[in-house]
Amino acid sequence: MNLLFRLLKTILLYLARPTRRGILDESVVRFRVWPNDLDTNMHMNNGRYLTLMDLGRLDLLLRNGAVPFVLRNKWYPVLAGSLIRFRRPLNLFQKFEIRTRIVTWDSKWVYLEQFILRKGDVALQAYLKGVFVGPKGSVPITRLLELMGVKDAPPPMPPALGAWVEAEEKMIRAA
Repeated sequence: MNLLFRLLKTILLYLARPTRRGILDESVVRFRVWPNDLDTNMHMNNGRYLTLMDLGRLDLLLRNGAVPFVLRNKWYPVLAGSLIRFRRPLNLFQKFEIRTRIVTWDSKWVYLEQFILRKGDVALQAYLKGVFVGPKGSVPITRLLELMGVKDAPPPMPPALGAWVEAEEKMIRAA
């Protein structure tokens, strides 16, 4: 139930202030650690971080104007990979924020970065790779950007993200 309320909060805060952001602008959502977020070590469960990061990506889609195109075309976002670095724990009742931004894209994939911060300190940093899937299979991210009127070239891929993408490709080939 806790996650349903957080989902509603994310949507309602967007509806209350439907700020339109650029494709490369950052999204910020704020939450608090509740008892059902905790693991046996009494800090936020690693899996809960991933679930809450979904809400950061939803807010980004709402604020950059992608949702109408996604809904109209019956597309849905799929996370294909993530590289996560846990840096500090989040403890019971602590407030935190999730910052989400698009780093770059290629013909198929969109690459994102997410941070979870507590009092300005990084608790988690992640790179993510996603795609949109529709009734006919995966949808090139360039198609969605075209519908959104984005004409910008993708920003250069940062070296750390590029190294992860390369390592992931090697892992896929080895499987």
